[in-house]
Amino acid sequence: MSSYRNDRDFTDYVHKYLAVPQIYTPLEWKEVKLKEDYAKYIDMMNGIDYVFRNGNAVMSVQERFREEKYKGFTDFTIRYRRDDNKVESRKASEYYKMKAHYFTYGILDSSKDDINKHSKFLKYAIIDLKRVYEKLDSKHIIISDNGQNTCRILNDERIECPVKYNKDGSSSFFPIDISYLVKLWGREMLIAQKGFL
Repeated sequence: MSSYRNDRDFTDYVHKYLAVPQIYTPLEWKEVKLKEDYAKYIDMMNGIDYVFRNGNAVMSVQERFREEKYKGFTDFTIRYRRDDNKVESRKASEYYKMKAHYFTYGILDSSKDDINKHSKFLKYAIIDLKRVYEKLDSKHIIISDNGQNTCRILNDERIECPVKYNKDGSSSFFPIDISYLVKLWGREMLIAQKGFL
């Protein structure tokens, strides 16, 4: 049984004790302390979890962290829809609202139950979301409810990403293979990475 009440608690713990020292500090990204109400607002409305500064540059970030059992995957995932939600305005998930500059995705060397101050990232990547959304808009990344499990490259120029459904019926998501982003469009799709390439 996880000691975390929910995924948000787990993500907050990983952010504070692992991501800041292991990912952001080496990049000299300094977290901006936001007012609690504003932080909740930009999370709900714009899919922004944190804001950082590096000199005059301001970077907004969406984060997702996974336990060790996901280490075999080479993709990051974006929440897509919540079609069973009774509130119509909540059916469209983060894909439709995300305005973060970057997506930080990391996989740990432990389970949620075993995480402690000695844990580290087996893999992480900071993906440039502006470039990803340009590829989505131009149909170079295609979201397809095709029943597949993983992404595939089409004609050496496009990535087809399947829609996946959570077993509890709460929402759907789609994976984007990080290695495919780099293979087709170069390392500028990423700000930093470890273990994905």
